[in-house]
Amino acid sequence: MECNGCEFHPDLYYDDEYQVWLRRESGNILTIGMTDLSQAIAGKILHVRVRRPGSRRPAGKPVATIESGKWAGPIPNFVDCTIVAVNEAVMTTPALLNQDPFGAWIAKVEVHEPLDQALERFVTGEAARAGYRARAERDDIHCGRG
Repeated sequence: MECNGCEFHPDLYYDDEYQVWLRRESGNILTIGMTDLSQAIAGKILHVRVRRPGSRRPAGKPVATIESGKWAGPIPNFVDCTIVAVNEAVMTTPALLNQDPFGAWIAKVEVHEPLDQALERFVTGEAARAGYRARAERDDIHCGRG
């Protein structure tokens, strides 16, 4: 699905502002990435800094920070977790987040609560599709690849 040229994947989980996506992996592991909406708002991404694997990140403390030509800030974190992997390709080539935001994940984390319980805080499927579209339209966000 696309809205204003912004890609969307209904099988993923999203925060209520559609800044990050989460993909459930095996065990209590989640992969975290930046949505197409977020990369469009940020502009050309110049630098990504992810906390070291083994770093515990409580909910509210970011797992990464992003710097672009017009914005610098955290990748929000909504779960108590420990970073278990960093996408080295994104660290070396941050623009991958602009070029392929759903393929260029940022980090993998181990969640310190039952995963089903943690995922209840996020939206997925048709509810996420409607919210994603509404955010793109409300804020007049247009996506492109850079």
